[in-house]
Amino acid sequence: MTVTEINSLSQFKELIGGDKAVVIDFWATWCGPCRVISPIFEKFSETEEYAGIGFYKCDVDAQPEISEEVGIKAMPTFMAFKNGNKFSDVVGADPTGLQDLLTRAAFP
Repeated sequence: MTVTEINSLSQFKELIGGDKAVVIDFWATWCGPCRVISPIFEKFSETEEYAGIGFYKCDVDAQPEISEEVGIKAMPTFMAFKNGNKFSDVVGADPTGLQDLLTRAAFP
């Protein structure tokens, strides 16, 4: 699976409300650490191990309503949702933390 951009609050709510785990990369174009970890997130999205997860990204400047809804304070922030509930997050460009979050999402 590839990483898909979230373009609206309604799309965000629909995605997180499903019974499939979704992980969202909250990032900004001006954020250096975001640009460093983004290719790692993309690579994880292509692995068989995480095939059951939906991979998405949300530009916090383009979608401020979503950022406010989930309380983004720093970028990058990765959040995992299922059935409308956030069940895990990682703040910062931490590849090991991101992999742990993805493992929790794939194997609850």
